[in-house]
Amino acid sequence: MQKLKQKIIEEGRVIGTTILKVDSFLNHQIDPQFTLEMGRDLASRFTGEGITKVLTVEASGIAVALSTGLALGVPVVFAKKGRASTQNSKVYTSEIFSFTRQESVGIYVSGRFLGPGDTVLIVDDFLAHGEALRGMVEIVRQAGCRLAGVGIAIEKEFQGGGKKLRDQGIRIESLAAIRSMSEENIEFL
Repeated sequence: MQKLKQKIIEEGRVIGTTILKVDSFLNHQIDPQFTLEMGRDLASRFTGEGITKVLTVEASGIAVALSTGLALGVPVVFAKKGRASTQNSKVYTSEIFSFTRQESVGIYVSGRFLGPGDTVLIVDDFLAHGEALRGMVEIVRQAGCRLAGVGIAIEKEFQGGGKKLRDQGIRIESLAAIRSMSEENIEFL
């Protein structure tokens, strides 16, 4: 998506060689119209897959997932970080490592919202090491759902998460894939 690449160049801030801050439009302050465009683009890539649910993990993936679910006309489910006291006994769970926060965290989805009849599209804002996606794929499998694929706003290809998941046969569509980056330059695939 050329418009996303342009926004990354104009508004993104690279810190070191691994951190890309896009908090002016994606994961702190949200540009609603642009987020809707991203959702429509991701949805169009999975047309005909019979998707019944979009799955993401809280918090910054929710905006892109919501816009994708809106474009597909299906509900959006988000995995909660930490088990809520109100969740019933049927809960799907996975342990993931957050490189941003440098900690392991459990993610949880109520069994009420995913099941064997569902075809799931996982959507997230970033793909770097692939930990959040690995955890969501595990939850989809626990629930007995069919995984249609993964839609990502920004993939940092050089961090290897996408390759690990693609090697498992998982379809991943990224709106902007970054080959390398530094404070002076961002090279897209």
